[in-house]
Amino acid sequence: MADSQGSRGGDFFSACSSVQQKSSNPESSCVSVKSDRSMDEPIVFKSEDTRSDLRSSLLSRPIKNKTVFTPVIQPQDFNERMNPGFSHDSKPAEVLNTLRSNLRKKFECLYEGISKQGNPTLLNEIYTELYITESESGEINNEHEVRQIETQSRRAETEDKPIKCSDIFRPLPGQDKPIRTVLTKGVAGIGKTVSVQKFILDWAEGKENQDVQLIFPLPFRELNLMKDKTLSLSDLLHVFFPETKEMEISSDEYKVLFIFDGLDECRLSLDFQSDVRLCDVTESASVDVLLTNLIVGNLLPSALIWITSRPAAADLVPSECVHRVTEVRGFSDPQKEEYFRKRVSDQSLADRIISHLKSSRSLFIMCHIPVFCWISATVLEKMLSEAESGEIPKTLTQMYTHFLILQTNIKHEKDYEKKVTDEDVILKLGKVAFQQLVKGNLIFYEEDLRECGIDVTEASVYSGLCTQIFREELGLYQGKVFCFVHLSIQEHLAALYVHLSFINNNINVFDQIFKQSLLFKVKDWFKHVSLSELHQRAVNEALQSKNGHLDLFLRFLLGLSVESHQILLQGLMKQTRSRSDTSEETIEFIKMKIRTIDSPEKSINLFLCLNELGDHSLVEEIQQYLKSGRIKEANLSSSQWSAVVFVLLTSEKMLDVFDINNFVETNNKAEKLKVLQKLLPVMKESRSVQLRDCEITDEGCAALTSALRSNPSHLRELDLSKNKIGKSVNLLSDVLQDPHCKLDILWLRDCDITDEGCAALTSALRSNPSHLRLLDLSKNKIGKSVNLLSDVLQDPHCKLEKLWLSDCDVTDEGCAALTSALRSNPSHLRDLDLSGNEIGKSVTLLSDVLQDPHCKLETLWLSDCDVTDEGCAALASALRSKPSQLRILDLSENKLGQSGVKLLSDLKDDPHYKLKTLYF
Repeated sequence: MADSQGSRGGDFFSACSSVQQKSSNPESSCVSVKSDRSMDEPIVFKSEDTRSDLRSSLLSRPIKNKTVFTPVIQPQDFNERMNPGFSHDSKPAEVLNTLRSNLRKKFECLYEGISKQGNPTLLNEIYTELYITESESGEINNEHEVRQIETQSRRAETEDKPIKCSDIFRPLPGQDKPIRTVLTKGVAGIGKTVSVQKFILDWAEGKENQDVQLIFPLPFRELNLMKDKTLSLSDLLHVFFPETKEMEISSDEYKVLFIFDGLDECRLSLDFQSDVRLCDVTESASVDVLLTNLIVGNLLPSALIWITSRPAAADLVPSECVHRVTEVRGFSDPQKEEYFRKRVSDQSLADRIISHLKSSRSLFIMCHIPVFCWISATVLEKMLSEAESGEIPKTLTQMYTHFLILQTNIKHEKDYEKKVTDEDVILKLGKVAFQQLVKGNLIFYEEDLRECGIDVTEASVYSGLCTQIFREELGLYQGKVFCFVHLSIQEHLAALYVHLSFINNNINVFDQIFKQSLLFKVKDWFKHVSLSELHQRAVNEALQSKNGHLDLFLRFLLGLSVESHQILLQGLMKQTRSRSDTSEETIEFIKMKIRTIDSPEKSINLFLCLNELGDHSLVEEIQQYLKSGRIKEANLSSSQWSAVVFVLLTSEKMLDVFDINNFVETNNKAEKLKVLQKLLPVMKESRSVQLRDCEITDEGCAALTSALRSNPSHLRELDLSKNKIGKSVNLLSDVLQDPHCKLDILWLRDCDITDEGCAALTSALRSNPSHLRLLDLSKNKIGKSVNLLSDVLQDPHCKLEKLWLSDCDVTDEGCAALTSALRSNPSHLRDLDLSGNEIGKSVTLLSDVLQDPHCKLETLWLSDCDVTDEGCAALASALRSKPSQLRILDLSENKLGQSGVKLLSDLKDDPHYKLKTLYF
């Protein structure tokens, strides 16, 4: 599988299909209603399956020291409530009822911990509504998922309306197109699969989406086990849902929903360009062909499709096949605290845990991921409640190492202790973790483990020993699937394996992975490897990764080399080689890389690596510059500017207003452009961007708009005035027409925009007219295109309140078009500036607009517009005719005679006069 298509690997909250006896296992467990967890092993319902007795035990069981009775919905209840068109003895109704009942039993529970371990908890007891928003398909984010989380955590709440899980197939207000296919994306452990589970459970219990009659959940990790099979869609469904064998699925009688969970885990060749077309559910083909034809709509075109995926794999399904993209987001800061207060019964201890996590910005940011909250709670609950020696974890590496030690101590209490040593388990699982991480695989099958020298029996033993680290699953198709409980745990184990291979065996495992010849292996055997060489190789490999999949691994690897970690690791396993190396060479190498690389995202990860190594020199220096306000005076180096980006992007408060003048002297235009290029990552995270008079050219505008496209929903104000970007306005238009663009204020004064550029802008505004409130196009030669702007104004969805068109060569014809638009949609515009345009003859038309009872115009600028006494008389008549909303009127520098001046002066005595300011 390609690197960009890694699996979730960490969705460890499982639905239960049967209840285990309450375990005496002392392992810590976790509960998070917003965590993402792949579906637990589904049950193949066969007549000889004795597990049906276990399923019935779900009706009454001990949960959290109390007995919960689950109401039994009788078949006739299902028939009447969910399939009113069928009679009680209808065979299809009986099958539908059975399917609902089976899915309800399967998905009504979450396990606290790992599948087949821990105590079951009713999903409805602990579930709170997931935060899901409509998202954009957009460009693939090439940052590591942890970096994406760190980025998202800085963003303030936007006006995006959350979508209830049960409503994902319902259009939002203003959306009239039906939704057939939904793609829900989110990073590992964020809550995708729990949202699927809740959706299915609500349907099975008759609460939501009762227009759907059949739901077929088909996780990709289980479909992978059938990649070599040839069968029809009907046969596929009969394998996974044998109770449907007596149904004709192809009938239009049923509304069907297919749920494909974990697209990122897919190892099938999903070729959407294939010419193989299937329209009959009884026609046989490979599983990948069945799926592509189902998603495209050749098979069962009326069926609904729901796909979940980590972001890196979301583009495996072409955007034209997806009608809605949603995103599951993690815990907000208040929800993080709520989690720990629910998870830890001792509220005083919960307060200490929260306080400690808040003291480390990097740890508190990571708590955005529910799985990390569980890891932190598991470690800190023990460390802060006991008088233990050692430093309380303050970095990611420390937290994960303490977690591994905790789980290893739990293993000692199991019967396997004498059979498998800690070293065997950690090194072998670490080897799997590393080799599969390099390949981009986070879900493993038997063949993957054999490549790493682990047989299936051995893997089963490891999953029994380390249930909170590594697990084995048995899917519907009865094939075994292995994974680590979360991607970050795999990355930590991979780093530990690389570190211990160096410490104990003088091996640079990167050479083993990428140089497989016997000659290289012999050379490596006699070659002394320095710690700095290992680290430099790891840094280079991480920098070469296109999707950043080694970034967190690198942070773990470097953190493990710190002296305090060496002491910590001694309690875990032997280290045969003492370390005389220091981290200084590695630190200097990283700083050199920061100076030379041009990727802000990569440099940010390198700063986080320096944090793990305990070096904060660059950051502290920049913090002093920023606090003192002397940054404009400093001649910063390339690495120092990278430090500025890092400090601003990892600060607790987001930079709401990005003003280039805060970083460069106002009159130094050439330097402004250079600094802007370095600070683009900061700019695209800001709500207001002020770039007036920066000598931005077409090339600079292209870079700017590319950055804005990556986050169109966050920007609210953009000032590009006095930059020569006229030819590139079409690029800016692409940002404006993005349906997720929420730009309120756009300043484009004196930007060399022509009629062609204005046409591109207005076209964008017509496709997304509802957000822009202020548009300044003054001092651009766009007079001939004002009629296009008029089309935007008369759109009923247009909310433009301020339109400034001074010195734009607007003629009487253009003014007539504007006033016509205002008459058809008069209720939104508040401020209109037409100064410096020769429109004197059309002022009478503007006067007619002012007399409209729905007109809300409060400010009208008509300075230097060739307004005559005749036009002045029309305006005065309009202001006298009704209680006008107009408060400011500018008629200065016009050709007003004595009669016009008198008319304006006499207005003050009129009882309807409400002007506060009058210039003439």
